[in-house]
Amino acid sequence: MNNITDHFGTLYLPKKAFVVYQQQGKEKHIYVESYDMDNKGYPVNAHPLSTRETTALAKALDSSGELNRSFLKPAGLLPGNVLYINPDQDGFAVWHTPKQRVSLLFVEDLTIPNGKADLPALLWKASKESLYIYALKNNADLNAHELLYHAPFFNVYENGKVCMGDVAVNIPPDCPLETFIEQWERYFFNSYFSHLFADHNPVKGNIVQLWRNLMNSRKKFPVKALIKNGLTIKSIIS
Repeated sequence: MNNITDHFGTLYLPKKAFVVYQQQGKEKHIYVESYDMDNKGYPVNAHPLSTRETTALAKALDSSGELNRSFLKPAGLLPGNVLYINPDQDGFAVWHTPKQRVSLLFVEDLTIPNGKADLPALLWKASKESLYIYALKNNADLNAHELLYHAPFFNVYENGKVCMGDVAVNIPPDCPLETFIEQWERYFFNSYFSHLFADHNPVKGNIVQLWRNLMNSRKKFPVKALIKNGLTIKSIIS
């Protein structure tokens, strides 16, 4: 016969059992009763759940706590273009990018050629699941009261939220800040621009004509085409 004890998994023994009671009626108050387990695995010593037991239970259930502490943590010095970080589990980062020339993709129905074009300065706000983007007249000496403009792109709602369509967004729970920023910018610029939402036109004039004129040319983005959205940097982080 073969000795297979090395292949056994870790043995877990029952230590606690909890019974949750809910009051009938409108209030729906909750009461939790805790049981210790004897050496045969039977519940004994019923008592109200103590503060100490509640704390221990919370720690045991927080399996992602160590990963969360790494979320949005910079690898070194804080990047100069980062304006704000909320590193909570459901937190977000706010950063800006300068005027730049970037490759853009459009669906065929728009009859706008793919290629490179000049962009205005942009302000980005992202969490693990969502991205908001805004335009800036310039990104020099930014402050909390800086006025924001609608981002001059398709696929962006009036409030700045980006519709990612069928892009598979996968931001890990321990994602460091630099990787987080790089991934979101790559997701955005590698997706196809396709449509506007309702009656929201993010620029002055015809947006299709605007991008037809800019694509694969050396023309600078006309900041005079930007439209104020009534927001400031302070309003999107408060």
